Amino acid sequence: MKAAGALAGGSLLSQTFGCKPAAGPQAPEAAAGAAADYTLTIAVKPVELAPNHIVSTTTYNGQVPGPLLRFKEGRPVTIDIHNQTDTPEQLHWHGQFVSTDVDGAAEEGTPFIPPHGSRRIAFTPRPSGLRFYHTHVHAGADLNAGQYTGQVGPVYIEPKNDAGLYDHEVFLTLKEFEPTYSRGGDMAMDFLAPAATLKELKESGEGAMNASLARGMPHGFEVGYGSFTINGRMLGSGEPIRVKQGQRVLFHVLNGSATEIRSLALPGHVFTVLAMDGNPLPQPVTVPGLWLGTAERISAMVEMNHPGIWILGDTADDDRQHGMGTVVEYADQKGKPQWVAPQKFSWDYAHFGNRESPAAKPDQLFEMRFAKENAAAEGFNRWTINDVAFSEDRMHPMFRLEQGKRYRLRMRNASDDIHPIHLHRHSFELTRVAGQATSGVRKDVVMVGGYQEMEIDFVADNPGLTLFHCHQQLHMDFGFMALFEYV
Repeated sequence: MKAAGALAGGSLLSQTFGCKPAAGPQAPEAAAGAAADYTLTIAVKPVELAPNHIVSTTTYNGQVPGPLLRFKEGRPVTIDIHNQTDTPEQLHWHGQFVSTDVDGAAEEGTPFIPPHGSRRIAFTPRPSGLRFYHTHVHAGADLNAGQYTGQVGPVYIEPKNDAGLYDHEVFLTLKEFEPTYSRGGDMAMDFLAPAATLKELKESGEGAMNASLARGMPHGFEVGYGSFTINGRMLGSGEPIRVKQGQRVLFHVLNGSATEIRSLALPGHVFTVLAMDGNPLPQPVTVPGLWLGTAERISAMVEMNHPGIWILGDTADDDRQHGMGTVVEYADQKGKPQWVAPQKFSWDYAHFGNRESPAAKPDQLFEMRFAKENAAAEGFNRWTINDVAFSEDRMHPMFRLEQGKRYRLRMRNASDDIHPIHLHRHSFELTRVAGQATSGVRKDVVMVGGYQEMEIDFVADNPGLTLFHCHQQLHMDFGFMALFEYV
């Protein structure tokens, strides 16, 4: 049953990479030896989001999202990356256990891909599951740079042993375009469970904000978007997802946004979540819909048992009506796509883990406190970890690791923002979520709720500088980063 999905992915790869790389200056290592297994070309191209709705953005291989890359777990690959833009670029292999030389973060020492230049990289893909690749450059105030562009693409690392208990495999990349600045936003903040906040964190955060506003400061800049897409197409354009009654469809969902949290629901259907960020859960968990922070991924099975023509889309009406949706069409069904709003549902990470089995004890605990300095950086919010805003000029490591030890990060959020926290080149285990003990859920991005506390554990098993940051582009660009250093 898995063969159809695998064949479709292989066909996509052959179509995408079957042509010769675009001409241009090449690094010496890219020009020598055998051809690379894959080629990715970074270039500014027009992209049609819907009929008569075309945007210009930076892409991989001229498409949004970039091509699906299917790797074999443990089988080495070489990739040629050509940068046809006028600015240096980084290509980050999000969620993979790779070396600092290829991870794609300048903060760790990865070389830039020069303007109108190339770089060949080689690595062994791992771990298996849904990963992705994206740009990792500082955008700052430039809404035409960084993850505001179309530079995002899915990666699926096929496990060595996969039963393939599904009939059809569908990859969905959620992405917004046409970003603009505002002085506030209406993003949902109340969907995380439990909703309990810590008094000390709330008093601290609200006190700092009130003091800033009392001094006459405006609210710091936020980013909104004019158009929303799934797989590069706005709702109502592009081909539907065609299914048959009785099929088991495995959806691999990637939130490729620069700044937004996304929800997803399919009327009359439920999602059985099998993996988060590519890592299998201790046991499948069925939920009415999905919530994904920036850069989170979910692999979930849906049994097609409610015939019709349905809109698979964001639960936020405005975002869905501006494009964040796609059509699921059963065979032999006719009519207009239908949307039925689901009952409100919350998202509790501990629900996906083992509440009765405590996590292993760590060798060391690191305390982290996240705080916001409202509009402190020329109108942008400045973000700090333990009162320090990361500096691209200094990049001093904040935390030190010894190889083989298990570390616990106690993250305390003294702001009202939800932060999708990402750790490079490692996975971590959720061990406490807003006061709830849990274990068994392994991720590389997790949302830390406003005025809440979360604990995660990781093993220092991939030596080299390791970047820790909020994956919200505005936050990471204005201070929300830290480096771990192996000693």
